[in-house]
Amino acid sequence: MPEGMKCVILRVYGRVQGVGFRYFAVREASKYDIKGFVRNDPDGSVYIEAEGTPGNLDLFVQRMQSGPAWGRVEKVTVANQPVAGYSDFSVRY
Repeated sequence: MPEGMKCVILRVYGRVQGVGFRYFAVREASKYDIKGFVRNDPDGSVYIEAEGTPGNLDLFVQRMQSGPAWGRVEKVTVANQPVAGYSDFSVRY
């Protein structure tokens, strides 16, 4: 595992399901070299585990706070967690 990697759990609330949010997250993760996964949760939120360098992770989190143009993000919570060593970023169902 590269030095200086960081992992966070994001929970994104608002109009974030049925608007392409997971695919937006995959695209943004690719831009910032973020590994992990995204999934829709039953409560209507989107759950993301993301790891990368602190700078790239900050940029990724900022993008998740804006969301795709057709969605509406009302709130994002961020919690640190131990690095898991993901090899890619995927959508989980």
